[in-house]
Amino acid sequence: MTLPNRLTLARFSLTALFVAATESPFRWNMTLALIFFALAVLTDYLDGALARRRNLMTNFGILMDPLADKVLNVSAFILLVVYADLPPWVVIVIVAREFLITGLRLVAGNKGVILPAEQLGKHKTIWQVMTIFFFLILTAFLEWQLWPAWWIPIWIHGGWMFVAVTMTLTLYSGLGYLWRNRVLFS
Repeated sequence: MTLPNRLTLARFSLTALFVAATESPFRWNMTLALIFFALAVLTDYLDGALARRRNLMTNFGILMDPLADKVLNVSAFILLVVYADLPPWVVIVIVAREFLITGLRLVAGNKGVILPAEQLGKHKTIWQVMTIFFFLILTAFLEWQLWPAWWIPIWIHGGWMFVAVTMTLTLYSGLGYLWRNRVLFS
């Protein structure tokens, strides 16, 4: 098994540790969750960079890398509903978009067509990760009690900027991808 594929598998394990940390009764659980999430994101960057640089692309990696990303991000968004008061509708839209695009790729695969990721979808993923980081950092910093009370509302309201950009890119990229590939549904 190649190193990039091992990093992809490590991301699944780090996702499980991330989820377990959020549910832990440990006082610094959200700080630990933030660390696990950051390590998982790092494995995503490294596995892609290594696979491209060393020409180690495999069918396993093509299938499992995006799946590991989706499991990590969707897990984080679901947990943010509980821990950061993220509205459930935000997560429902994100998860629905991921299911729709995955379904489209399955339909395309059955017709012998491979649908590559588009640049806008990559930007969407980056903004999703930044949004998750924003809220995880917020919850971790609340554990540390380092910020004065007046600073917390600035962070909370700033979160809505991240949510707005993430939702716009999620919807726009998903609907555009479906529209551009609508011939696959006929």
